Amino acid sequence: MNSSRHPDFRILAGLGALAFITLLIGGAFAGLIAEGAGNLSGAYAAFDSYLLRVARFTLWQAMVSTVLSVVPALFVARALSRHPQFPGRGLILHLFAVPLALPAIVVALGVLALYGRAGYFAGIMSAVSGDEWPGIYGLSGILVAHVFFNLPLATRLFLETLNTIPADQWRLASQLGMGARSAFRLIEWPALRAGLPGTAGLVFMLCITSFTIVLTLGGGPRATTLEVAIYQSLRFDFDPARAVVLTLLQIMLTMAVISVLMRLGADTAGDTGLSVAPRRFGAAGIGETMLNGALILTALLFVAGPMLATIIAGLDADLARLAGEASVQKAALTSIVLALLSASLSVVLATALVMARRVFAMRRGNGRKTLAEQATDTGAGFVLVIPPIVVGAGWFMALRHFTDVLAMAPAMVVTVNAVMAMPFAIRAIRPAYDAASERYERLCAQLGLTGWNRIRLLDWPVLCRPLSTAFAFAMALSLGDLGVIALFGSDSVQTLPYLLLARMGSYRTADAAGLALVLGLLCLALILLAGRLGKETPR
Repeated sequence: MNSSRHPDFRILAGLGALAFITLLIGGAFAGLIAEGAGNLSGAYAAFDSYLLRVARFTLWQAMVSTVLSVVPALFVARALSRHPQFPGRGLILHLFAVPLALPAIVVALGVLALYGRAGYFAGIMSAVSGDEWPGIYGLSGILVAHVFFNLPLATRLFLETLNTIPADQWRLASQLGMGARSAFRLIEWPALRAGLPGTAGLVFMLCITSFTIVLTLGGGPRATTLEVAIYQSLRFDFDPARAVVLTLLQIMLTMAVISVLMRLGADTAGDTGLSVAPRRFGAAGIGETMLNGALILTALLFVAGPMLATIIAGLDADLARLAGEASVQKAALTSIVLALLSASLSVVLATALVMARRVFAMRRGNGRKTLAEQATDTGAGFVLVIPPIVVGAGWFMALRHFTDVLAMAPAMVVTVNAVMAMPFAIRAIRPAYDAASERYERLCAQLGLTGWNRIRLLDWPVLCRPLSTAFAFAMALSLGDLGVIALFGSDSVQTLPYLLLARMGSYRTADAAGLALVLGLLCLALILLAGRLGKETPR
């Protein structure tokens, strides 16, 4: 081990990463506090009926979205669990992972292409209702999009819970001739009930911090959440005092949800990994098989519908003309460059924290965790408590006193997206680094192998694939993000999501569909690459 007189470079790197994160989050809070303190009367005036209405709608849409996502997921997961030989079961599970890879604005376009006023189902909806179909803007559109995202996630989490049931219990149930109802009541429901609070809490958090879906599908002030209201207060009304109050309320709500999640044992990072190995059960009856098959197919059609609509609408667009437009080329280049920088920074921060945590853990031995170890361990995940739009709002208000905030768009997009992707990068890097350190740490100490030589000769060969996984995932998250660029974007700095939103706002739906197809395919390819690299990572 390194002598205490010579600080380990990994500790210095970890502390540097913590300082960077603290500066980013702390600077946002400082901007909020300074703005609020400078206009107390304006902040006080923001506590009006509008604030109450927005807060109420934020909670209401999150609760309804959670119920509509989680309750059906219980039955879909059970149906998939009961039929391990269901045709295409593995493909369905892989398809259920796709929504996690799609940018929210792409999904919004898919929902509109399917259920909008001019959508593929508009004629059917008009015939059923007997009147012209008004479209799906408002609460209904928000709920459909949230269920599209969260039903597959909840299904996969519940299926993972069911897969943890010991095989001995199923063997005993088969020997006793236990039917489907008894098996559900005595075996499946206790496991599902244990995982229900954490899954529901995770979905609720995702819905309460939803920004892009509400911005694109809300359709007006009656369907506005706190995050969208923050954006509107800064970009349209330019009412910083109200934005401060809305931001602080959003932070308090998010922290309350996170605290409940921690008590429930939920995983706020939303791990997408899932074993699809079949489990053996007793043969299901004809009635149960038909019911479960209908549930699975209904969920499959619901999830696949917006994806197919996005593909069809995108292919109908004039992709060749879009590809030749200077604005599209510039936005695509800007998106790729910013995503590359963001992913690089995210991987550097994550690696520094992983290395520092390992050193602190080794020095601690069997003692209690130090504050520094906790900060580099679980503390890194607390950045998820602060939504990107909140960080952006704080810096927006802080920077406007010193410089042109729109000129700071590239820096803000890169830094905020990098920090928000960092917890996911840590998940990919940490297992491989800890395993390598466990194996080679003593040898490195004996040889005096430190610094760049250790990284080049030991760490890089081991971490090359996990770093590539983290990089691809972080790049995909940054490429499809709309939160920060929605605040700082302008005609001079546009990303593909920002340009897509602008085309939607100007009713150029065909162009928006084409851009959505391109953006969705790029992000999906990166996520699939990350998943393939992650599966091949040696443990």
